[in-house]
Amino acid sequence: MRNINSFYNKVYSMVKAIPKGKVATYGQIAALCGAPRAARVVGTALHHNPEPVITPCHRVVNRFGGLAPAFAFGGMDAQRSLLEEEGVRVGDDNAVDLSIYLWDGKIN
Repeated sequence: MRNINSFYNKVYSMVKAIPKGKVATYGQIAALCGAPRAARVVGTALHHNPEPVITPCHRVVNRFGGLAPAFAFGGMDAQRSLLEEEGVRVGDDNAVDLSIYLWDGKIN
């Protein structure tokens, strides 16, 4: 259990580093945490997010740029709203153009 909590803490740290106006994918967060095959576990970590107010989970999308289901974000509409407030355009297909908005993974 201690290892999974440690991984979750890495996930939260990475998610907090995503700058406004950018998004990251589950796989990108997993890779930055040193576990490139753990994208599903990243989703689980976000579902159990202990600090939703200060961990910008709405900036995490699936590998195609699609908005995440309701569990960690208050629904797709809330995620869309938060992203658009930050200047990220969300398409009619509920997807973000990763060629424009994908975070480069650099921590400032």
